[in-house]
Amino acid sequence: MKNRILAVDDDRDILKVLKANLELHGYDVMTAENWAGARELLQSRLPDLVLLDVMLPDGDGMEICRQLRTEMPSVPVIMLTAKDKVSEKVFGLESGADDYVVKPFETLELVARIRACLRRTTPPAAEDKIMIGKLKVDFRKRIVSRAGRTIDLTPKEYDLLCFFVNHRGEAVSRETIRKQLWKGSQIYSWSRVIDVHIQHLRQKIEKDPSSPEYIITVPGAGYRFMD
Repeated sequence: MKNRILAVDDDRDILKVLKANLELHGYDVMTAENWAGARELLQSRLPDLVLLDVMLPDGDGMEICRQLRTEMPSVPVIMLTAKDKVSEKVFGLESGADDYVVKPFETLELVARIRACLRRTTPPAAEDKIMIGKLKVDFRKRIVSRAGRTIDLTPKEYDLLCFFVNHRGEAVSRETIRKQLWKGSQIYSWSRVIDVHIQHLRQKIEKDPSSPEYIITVPGAGYRFMD
């Protein structure tokens, strides 16, 4: 089955090129020139990934991304923008985006980023489920819960959690995390982006994020996940 992508951009020419190129790479592509049109499509067909322009005529892309994270927490979002400032990229990621692509971009680069977002961390074959303290991860169903209560994670947060779980007890550096989860993305070499994602993950899985019991900061080394 083809992965379905929703591309939202106010530039009709960009949408035509996106649709044609992505369909050549085997994707089923829906397009909308504004947020209102995208909302109509979302009501009838849930995409596997959203390409979202930062500046739309009827809404701010950052705020829309936050809405998508609330309404569709499991659907990856890649922001499209003409801005190339680190602060803009970090702000977009803090809004819940899984990746950030600057226009103009090469089709092969965008396809690689789409594939990376759609790719899921593969758990060890011997473990379909794992329980660590009160935290439970069901790899087969992609469900995370704490004390029986389901936790909604973004795709990147889920990948980050799986990485930590599979390396529990080890001290892992930000650079190691970057190489494993953000391959080929130069902007992610900045440790602030990784820290932001870990902060968001802590807020969701920790009983007290200010005093974490699962994701422990290791001074001078990075992070260690509870064993």
